[in-house]
Amino acid sequence: MENLLEGAYLAEGTIGNVGMPGAPIATFSLVVVPSQHTVSGTVVITQAVNGPDSHIVVSVKGKIYATGFGQFTQVVSLHGQYVQSFPPPALGAFLADFDAHFAIDNAWNGTGGFSYFNHQIENVPVATAKKLQEQLA
Repeated sequence: MENLLEGAYLAEGTIGNVGMPGAPIATFSLVVVPSQHTVSGTVVITQAVNGPDSHIVVSVKGKIYATGFGQFTQVVSLHGQYVQSFPPPALGAFLADFDAHFAIDNAWNGTGGFSYFNHQIENVPVATAKKLQEQLA
């Protein structure tokens, strides 16, 4: 049996309008296994608002594929679930879905979007973490 993790690497970055006040930002840290077309890891959604949507941690898994053409050489999809609290004055929580999709170049820069409880963010920048940029250079 061949090495199932051949070519695996760590990808870190953000999805969203970083620097825009109040904009939700999804920060990702993913183990990518191109030979298996899989990604898995953690996404942290932050937003400068009070309440349950200000800091959400989601375990995710998904797929990565080469496009074979154009500026964006790869497409990625992610899915996960997290515990979402009801907004006050209600009590309780439920499992909410998180989904993300993006088209990126080989340096993990591009465009995409993500959705989570009552939020849909589309056509926002995807940017690699600065330390990853240095590793890929």
